[in-house]
Amino acid sequence: MTSDHYDHRRGLAALLPARRHDDHDDHDGHDAGAANHHAARPCCDVGGRRVHDGGMPRIVFIGNPNVGKSSLFNAILGARARVMNAPGTTVLLEEGVYVHDGVRWDLIDTPGTYSLLPLSPDEEVAAKAVTGMDGDGAPDLIVTVVDATNISRALYFLATVLELGRPTVVALTMNDLAARQGARIEPAQLSRALDGVPVVEVDGRTGAGAGALMDAVGAHLSGTPLPHGLTRVDVDDVDLRAWVEGGADARFDWAAGVLARLDMHARDRVTVSDRIDRVLLNPVFGVIAFLLLMLGVFEATTTLAGPAQDWIDGTVRGWLVAGVDRLFAIAGPGAADSWFHSLVVDGLVDGVVTIGTFIPPMGIMFILLSLLEDSGYLARAAFVMDRAMRCMGLDGRAFLPIVIGFGCNLPALAATRTLPDSRQRVLVGMLVPFSSCTARLSVYLVLAYAFFREQAGLVVFMMYMCSIVLILLVGILLRRVRFTDVRPEPFAMSLPPYQVPRIVALVRSVLMRLWGFVRGASTIIISMLVVMWLLQAIPAGAAAGSFAKVDDVHDSVYGVVADRVAPVFAPAGFDDWHASAALMTGFVAKEVVVASMAQSYSIDTGDEDEQQQGEGSLGAAMRASFDESSGDHGRAAAIAFMLFTLAYTPCLATVAELRRQYSTRIAMQSVGLGLVVAYILAVVAFQTLRWVL
Repeated sequence: MTSDHYDHRRGLAALLPARRHDDHDDHDGHDAGAANHHAARPCCDVGGRRVHDGGMPRIVFIGNPNVGKSSLFNAILGARARVMNAPGTTVLLEEGVYVHDGVRWDLIDTPGTYSLLPLSPDEEVAAKAVTGMDGDGAPDLIVTVVDATNISRALYFLATVLELGRPTVVALTMNDLAARQGARIEPAQLSRALDGVPVVEVDGRTGAGAGALMDAVGAHLSGTPLPHGLTRVDVDDVDLRAWVEGGADARFDWAAGVLARLDMHARDRVTVSDRIDRVLLNPVFGVIAFLLLMLGVFEATTTLAGPAQDWIDGTVRGWLVAGVDRLFAIAGPGAADSWFHSLVVDGLVDGVVTIGTFIPPMGIMFILLSLLEDSGYLARAAFVMDRAMRCMGLDGRAFLPIVIGFGCNLPALAATRTLPDSRQRVLVGMLVPFSSCTARLSVYLVLAYAFFREQAGLVVFMMYMCSIVLILLVGILLRRVRFTDVRPEPFAMSLPPYQVPRIVALVRSVLMRLWGFVRGASTIIISMLVVMWLLQAIPAGAAAGSFAKVDDVHDSVYGVVADRVAPVFAPAGFDDWHASAALMTGFVAKEVVVASMAQSYSIDTGDEDEQQQGEGSLGAAMRASFDESSGDHGRAAAIAFMLFTLAYTPCLATVAELRRQYSTRIAMQSVGLGLVVAYILAVVAFQTLRWVL
């Protein structure tokens, strides 16, 4: 279903498991016959070319987006496939070794594509993999995944693959949904219509048919027939564009002939999905439904995750600390007072708890995204919101992670995987940190009540408005400077039929993604927390105390660094070590900015809420410091501090997730962008507002 104003081109990339950047929908299941025949294997890059174990047949999976290709791939290999960057790109390929009758095969899953003539980096990677132009040579066999509910479109794409002349096996998916529409396709009949090309019916969500598919692959590695009406092409001797575009009419004629042999006429009818779409794709009711759904997603990732996060931060932390204390008690009465005990409790345990507190919102987000994707609604949401996002060269799917970012930036980054293009994913990933997450709210509230008691609510509201404006402005700036190749394209997609998600596959995929997050983010989070502990443990002078026993944090190396950094913020009005120290700890997590401020002032806030802290002794101390550092323009300095908190790096976990999903370079660019934007914003705000406030 498409709009009259759009052309057919884009399809929905399904949600990935952890560290996948292609169109994976990853609701994996296991075929009983295949469960014991796979294993992950290492792979490396040498000179931009992947190096594989010698002599293994190379099997490439390819297909349109939303056909269940990646679900099928994961059903075959399970969770032990290896993910790597395609050479020279941020596009990820999934790869693994499958053992069939004692023979090892190299299986490769590619991003979804509608054509071998690519319009995006993801599609270029897929086209190169299947044509052998990726540096690894032509594949030994191609598994083309075909959607039975969109057989007309699938046949044209299959024709281009068959013309490559490589052995090809067709994996027929969604046949159960086609049967509900009265359009079931018999695999044997389709194989005859394809003049003997093998066709195997599969269900990627359950793994049904995966074993039979791999048997067919083994039986046809030596070759498969080229159907009548198609002409084999040597991609090394022809221009790719000329071949794809020049043979289009012949392929359409061939596809029409196959449909005639399948007797597919008069099978179209109005389905339940069509009736639902009359409401959900309506220009008015569709937008209302989408916004209500986004409100529910936002509330779920914040409200529902809150109690679990508090339990992990309180109860689980208590259990871990108590366990550590018992272990150190065994070593002797003085062990609990040693620096090593402090390192374990304040460094390692804090790191583990910090990671744990992100699991509830991440888990909830993965579940909701999987439900939205599996049900078929996420494609509709992209269609509805497409016009609103085109000003930044993005399609409607970009709206979802940005909205989620106002709850928590971490699951918002996970939501960028629903975008079909790797460049769009990176662009949105760099915009997500500017979404004002709930962790920043505590900073806004304390400063608002400390400096703007009567207008505190208005000040906090303006921070969120600034966040929205900042996303738009930075997005437009990045498009014109860094992402000039990201442009609005004619947008259309094949909307998948509505269906009930498979709970077992959903739970398995969510657990796998959570484990991917924990594995990828834990190293950098724990390492940085240990570094922070070390800075606070080293005394800056002989009178400051001994190692790990510094009485005043200002007398530690951490305090000295904060003193050295503070003058940098003089143009923003908060040239004060208390503020710079709080911003340093805020790099680890915004939740600790207020606590760090209270610690630096040696004020015990106890169980006070944000309003009580802002109106109490902590607020008074902050007013005194900000007034002094700003020349009695404390209110302007407070606004500048809040804007800096809004714009700079949300937390260390976000940096770890950026690095895990994209690359270290992208993560560092995002951190640098946030710091530059935050500093400029804070300076401009203070220098302007000091004449007004």
